Amino acid sequence: MVENSMGILSNFITLDPANMLFLLFVGFVGGLVSGFIGSGGAFVLTPGMMSIGVPGTIAVASNMCHKFPKAMVGAYKRWKYGQVDIKLGLIMAISAILGVQVGIQIQEAILKTWGNAGSNLYVSTMFIIVLTVVGSYVFKDALNMAKSKNTKEETTALAKRIQSINIPPMIYFDKIGTKISFWVTFPIGFCTGLLAATIAVGGFIGVPGMIYILGVTSTVGTATELVIAFVMGLVGSVKWAMSGMIDIRLTLIILAGSLIGVQIGAAATTFVKPYLIKFVMGFIMLLVAGSRILAVPQYLNELNIIHLEKQALNALDQTSFMIMSLTLLAGAIIIVFSMVRGKREFKSANAIAQVKVND
Repeated sequence: MVENSMGILSNFITLDPANMLFLLFVGFVGGLVSGFIGSGGAFVLTPGMMSIGVPGTIAVASNMCHKFPKAMVGAYKRWKYGQVDIKLGLIMAISAILGVQVGIQIQEAILKTWGNAGSNLYVSTMFIIVLTVVGSYVFKDALNMAKSKNTKEETTALAKRIQSINIPPMIYFDKIGTKISFWVTFPIGFCTGLLAATIAVGGFIGVPGMIYILGVTSTVGTATELVIAFVMGLVGSVKWAMSGMIDIRLTLIILAGSLIGVQIGAAATTFVKPYLIKFVMGFIMLLVAGSRILAVPQYLNELNIIHLEKQALNALDQTSFMIMSLTLLAGAIIIVFSMVRGKREFKSANAIAQVKVND
């Protein structure tokens, strides 16, 4: 075994057939979710890898490495559907790159000070906080939209106030239809990169930020996030690789699954109502947060902060893994089922319209 610059054994996990199949499935669902909601699907992939024993820092770095080619495929697919605001994506990506550099410095400092257990605790805690706060808000918004039966997205009051801010340089964005100050987009992009380097899920801030603060639709927000994910994923991967933190075996396996999933997820967005995208996003976020909560006692025990019996820790670990697996399966079923039903309704509507034209 060889140690990297952080003193971590690079050959840290044995990949048996069961682990490889699990990673392939996790990659497929991660790609499916990524293409559907544009958040990179890393909130599925990072905890998924950690659930089979991959250290948090290695999981984040390997996840980021697999992200940029997948995001590139997803962005191109969504661009062909006319859903991407390229200018907005590139401007936010520049800010995100700065956030990625800061986030990696924080990760490296924690790893040097407290080792793998400290890094795992940090990654899991950030997941729980971000997933719970953002997931609750997005899920509540999706339920309100579903109850009102309003399929048209309205620009939020916050976004309207933000759009009225006039601090140069002002930039016009086609998909929003108005000018927005660069100093409004900068903090959103920076925090997106910072979170991406911390838990490999910058989209949890980037997508809601574009929807609720800048005023883009959920379809455009999730599509544009893929452009940001591609750029900062490429830059972040180079940085992580220089530290020897990327396990290329994990990267290639999850990439193989996700490249298939991301195309199906992207195609599904053209056949579903906007609130359903938010519903799936919030649903998966909250359940993954619950899964990570159950994993925290293990890390606290390794840091000698608490002391639990091995049997209790194993039970918590298995329950966490089960919740994660069921969440992946449920998310995949919801997306595929919604796409099939939406496609059927689309064909039926076209057939009726054709009959009326012929009459």
